[in-house]
Amino acid sequence: MGRIRLEREDLQKLSSSPMNNNVGVNIKEVSFRIMTLVFCLVVFVAGMVIGLVSSSHVDKYMSSRPELLFYMNHVASVDGSVPIASVPTNNCTIIRSCPKVDCLSLENFAHPKVLIHKLSDNELFWRASIVPKIDKYPFNRVPKVAFMFLTRGPLPFLPLWERFFGGHDGLFSIYVHTSPGFILNISPDSVFYGRQIPSQEVSWGSISLAAAEKRLLANALLDFSNERFVLLSESCIPVYNFKTVYKYLSQSAHSFVESYDDPSRYGRGRYSRWMAPSIRIHQWRKGSQWFELNRGLAIEIISDFKYYDLFRKYCHPSCYPDEHYIPTYLNIFHPSLNSNRTVTWVDWSFGGPHPATFGGENVTATFIRNIRNNGTDCLYNSQRTSICYLFARKFSPDALDALLNISSKTEPLRKNPSTVFKDHTRREPGHWSSNNTKCNRAFQMLVVEVFHQKEALWRRVYITWGGLNLKYGIGLRFGKGISETMTRTARPSMNAGPRVP
Repeated sequence: MGRIRLEREDLQKLSSSPMNNNVGVNIKEVSFRIMTLVFCLVVFVAGMVIGLVSSSHVDKYMSSRPELLFYMNHVASVDGSVPIASVPTNNCTIIRSCPKVDCLSLENFAHPKVLIHKLSDNELFWRASIVPKIDKYPFNRVPKVAFMFLTRGPLPFLPLWERFFGGHDGLFSIYVHTSPGFILNISPDSVFYGRQIPSQEVSWGSISLAAAEKRLLANALLDFSNERFVLLSESCIPVYNFKTVYKYLSQSAHSFVESYDDPSRYGRGRYSRWMAPSIRIHQWRKGSQWFELNRGLAIEIISDFKYYDLFRKYCHPSCYPDEHYIPTYLNIFHPSLNSNRTVTWVDWSFGGPHPATFGGENVTATFIRNIRNNGTDCLYNSQRTSICYLFARKFSPDALDALLNISSKTEPLRKNPSTVFKDHTRREPGHWSSNNTKCNRAFQMLVVEVFHQKEALWRRVYITWGGLNLKYGIGLRFGKGISETMTRTARPSMNAGPRVP
C-alpha cells in the first residue's frame, strides 16, 4: 500500500511540473496559427476571385461609357474648388466612342454597308434568295441600279465612272469582283471605296466565270433596294449619262440578256447530249456574257443549282459556260421576261475569240455618237427604238484621257426611252410624216408612205443617215406582181455578228 501511494505522488509531481505546462501551451498556439493561416488564404483567394470578376465588369462598363473618363479629366468639381482652366489637358487621354452597330436593325439587314463577310457561296446564295412575302416595304424604298464590275485587277476607267456616278447618290450601288488578294487603290472619297466583295479565282472560258457572276448577283441582292443588275468589265464605258441609263433600265419591262439559237458549231456544236433530258438541244442558247437583269430574274439565277451543275460537269472550256448558262436558263424558264439582246456594244467585225479593242487614237465625239446611233433598231417595251446600247467595250487604258475630254460633249437622251422612234408605228393610209424636229441630232429620218387603193398595198421609203451605216431602201409595186427593192450601204456595221472563237 505504501508503494502504491508513492507512485501516485510521483505522477502528481510530474503532471504539475512547469515543463508539461509549456508543452500544452505550445500545441495550442501552433494549432491557432495554422487555423489563422488557412483562414487568411481562403480570404485572399476569395478576394482575388471577387476582384477579377468586378474588374471585368468595370472595364466593360467604362469602355461603353467613355464620357465618364472624359468628365473626370476635364470637368471641375461641383463646389468650384478646382477651376476648369487649371485642369491640365496635355496629360489626358481622350477616348472616342465607336458607333454602336445593331446587327438586327432593319437598316443593316435591308441595306448592308459592309461588303466583307465570311459566307461560303452556298451560304451567300441562300441568304440572297430570301424573298419577303409582304409586298409593301417597311421603309422608303427607292429602286437602285447595281453596277457589278468583274475584273482581274485595277479599274483603268475609274475616273470616268466616278464622273458618271457623280451627283446621283441613292440611285446606284457598286460591287467589284477582283482576283483574290488584289486590293483596289482607291481614295476614301471615291464611290468605289469599300465596294470589293469576297472573291475567288476566275479563269477565262471556265465555269468559274459563271460562278463569279452569281457571286456578284448574290452580294448585290443583299441590298433590298437594288432592282436592276448590270454586269460590266474593266474595259467597259458608259455611252449615255447616268440619268438616261437609270431611266432606260428602271422603266424597262424586260431584262437584257442576249439569247439566240446559233445552229453552227459555235452554238449548237457546243451542246453536250449528257445534259438531256434537263436541257434539250432545241433549248440551247448563246449570248453575250455582259447582261442586265431585274431583281426577280437575278434571284432565280442565284437560286439555281441543278442547271448550273449540268454546265459545270458537261460545259468545258471549249463550251464557254459564260456564253450559254444564263441565256439557256432564261430561254427555258422565263423567255417572255427577256428582250434577247444586250445593252453593251462590242465590235466583232474583225473575227477571232475576242472583240476589237479601241485606244485613245480611235476615241472621238463622233465615234461615241456613232455607237449611240449605229443604224440598228431594237424593241424597247414593245416599241421600236434606235437607243439599243447603254455601254460599250473594249477600250484600252490609254483611251481614258480622250474619253474624259469628250464625256461632257456627248448629247444625253432627252426623251423618255419608251417614246423614242414612236413614229415607226404604222400610220393611217395616205398619211405623210416628216418629223425631223423630234429626232436626235446624229440622225434624221424621213418616212414616206404610199397607199395603193387598187390592191390595198402599203409601201414605205426609209431614208436614214448618220451613225455608222448609210442606207436607203425603196420598195414600190408597179402594176401586177412587179416589185423592185434597192439597198445601198456605205459602211458595214461594226456590230457584225456574234463571237466566233
